[in-house]
Amino acid sequence: MPVEKRHPPARASLLLSGTALALALALSPALATAQARELPDFSQLVERVGPAVVNIRTAEKVKAPEGQPEMNEQMQELLRRFGLPVPNQRRGAPRGGVPDEDEGPMRRGVGSGFILSADGYVLTNAHVVQGADEVIVTLTDKRELKAKIIGADQRSDVAVVKVEASGLPVVKVGDSNKAKVGEWVMAIGSPFGLENTVTAGIISAKQRDTGELLPLIQTDVAINPGNSGGPLVNMRGEVIGINSQIYSQSGGYMGIAFAIPIADAIRVANDLRAGGRVVRGYLGVLPDDITKEIAEAIGLGKAQGAVIRSVIAGSPAEKAGVEGGDVVVKVDGKTVEKAADLRRLVAAVKPGAKTTLTVFRRGETRDLTVTIGEDERSKRPGADSDAAGDGAAAAVPSAALGLKVSDLTEAQRKELKLKSGVKVDAATGAAGRAGLREGDLILSVDNVEVATVKAFQAQVAKADKAKALSLVVRREDVTSFVLLKPAR
Repeated sequence: MPVEKRHPPARASLLLSGTALALALALSPALATAQARELPDFSQLVERVGPAVVNIRTAEKVKAPEGQPEMNEQMQELLRRFGLPVPNQRRGAPRGGVPDEDEGPMRRGVGSGFILSADGYVLTNAHVVQGADEVIVTLTDKRELKAKIIGADQRSDVAVVKVEASGLPVVKVGDSNKAKVGEWVMAIGSPFGLENTVTAGIISAKQRDTGELLPLIQTDVAINPGNSGGPLVNMRGEVIGINSQIYSQSGGYMGIAFAIPIADAIRVANDLRAGGRVVRGYLGVLPDDITKEIAEAIGLGKAQGAVIRSVIAGSPAEKAGVEGGDVVVKVDGKTVEKAADLRRLVAAVKPGAKTTLTVFRRGETRDLTVTIGEDERSKRPGADSDAAGDGAAAAVPSAALGLKVSDLTEAQRKELKLKSGVKVDAATGAAGRAGLREGDLILSVDNVEVATVKAFQAQVAKADKAKALSLVVRREDVTSFVLLKPAR
């Protein structure tokens, strides 16, 4: 009897393969659409923001040495951005014209900017227009307009220039405080003079301390020389920053760029437009970050706040009772994480306004009311008089400290404006290794003021020998914490 040959597995496999193929064909458009939705399309943003982005060229009159070779303006911008000397250059021919030899040698620069108002106010970086005798703004419609520098603030690297025009396209200003790490952003500018170049990436980090006053936005958007002053734009078409700095070992893009938050830049721009300069608050202290070891030793716990190393004579801080060794933890209720925060918060206060400083002093927190002055960037006064005197020297109870101290005379206290403190006459052993030296003034031990040698001896004697002593030490006009652990 013949046997029927059947191959059901093969048919099933064929059927399954056909079904899978049909399913894959049916799903492929959906998958492609889903992938397309995941990747941003910047074309509409470029159309919306691009017309308000401008190219900025500058020229500065200089004395040109004989035989100096020519250098293109892109390379000059690169050198200027990184603080390197730029060789003197002779102005080239204007576009469509001939060079004017009577104007003499010129140093050229190139950057970017964006239009804030329809009547011609343009925001850019201070370093783009710094020292320029001539500023030319090129619009996307190829019009070239001479610009006037309204003001430039070097500390924030923000500048405002003005062109005589009306009905200009403007950018929409966003809220940089709401920007999130990881969100897509776009930059438009003139890298190496290539106008209206668009690059994109994400926000890599916020609150980066690379500037003197402003915490910057870090991105991985490709930023190169010539992008300086151009806008950083979010996916809503809003400007959230001014592209300002790059980290580079080669002079080109390396994946790390920084932008000035637009919220801070607009505040600076408003001051520049109002009066040509920025008015900032002034406290009159030299702050420093506090380490974890110091914070634990003085009882602060968390390494948070700005330790005051020096108080300038006659300053608002001195008048309010701020002392060297104080740790400022809040300004008007706003937390101070580090020294840079204190500088920024004070700078943002209007001169003449009363401000509350919350300070940690000798184990306790207290509030001080200070009337903020105006920062005129005046030169800091010199150091106080030498602390040496005729007080009788006395040995510290624990010789392991390696310290000899003496009392200050009333005349010395008055001259140094001190209520307490003893003078170091010798520092060896542990004290020497900790950095103490003859002439230093010890103001407190473990958060307790010491006005005499006797008080100093008593405080050292009762200190926990298993722990390091925390000393507040003044050297000339600088106050700092010193941890001192006796040898065993």
